[in-house]
Amino acid sequence: MSASEETRRVKDLETLKALAHPLRMKLYRALYVAGTATASHLADQVDEAVSLVSYHLRKLAAHGLIEEAEAASGDARERWWQPAAASISTRDEDFRDAPERAAAHSAVSRMHARQQHELYETYLDTQSTWDETWRDAAFSAEYLVSLTPDELSRLAEELNELAAKWRARGRAAREAGDTEGRENVAIHLYGFPFRSWSPGGKES
Repeated sequence: MSASEETRRVKDLETLKALAHPLRMKLYRALYVAGTATASHLADQVDEAVSLVSYHLRKLAAHGLIEEAEAASGDARERWWQPAAASISTRDEDFRDAPERAAAHSAVSRMHARQQHELYETYLDTQSTWDETWRDAAFSAEYLVSLTPDELSRLAEELNELAAKWRARGRAAREAGDTEGRENVAIHLYGFPFRSWSPGGKES
């Protein structure tokens, strides 16, 4: 079975709640990077017991977020998993119709943002261990611009198209055996409105 190439847009509350667990979110990210993996592989990456990882993988599978994959080894006892879609997304507009749904989406969004920040902080903590070429290539940038909602939407589409192009390029290179000097790279982008701001996130 091969994973779909389409983005899975999560709209139902139960599937959203299935994602609202820090370990499940980490497992989904680790599986996305690996492509296919077993619970044992993923347990090593998240430093948790295989039994616990297996439980959370089954929960993700029950909501169609991951699926069984073709075994990459001859051990019939190993259960291999893969993402069920090329990516998943959640949108505020799908959950703002009721307080419980809005709160659940906000919680998932905050957890996702925290894990993204933790991933970047891990890089900063280990920056000195990376080769200078990677340290020179890594970047962090903030752009403050004046846009309309329509312009912000169009900017998001352009950024998604650009990221998809480079993701496809990297995948094709790895499939062709071009792995020399190639590493996993995280790119985090946010686009949101703000007015005046002061330290602590308080509006003035």
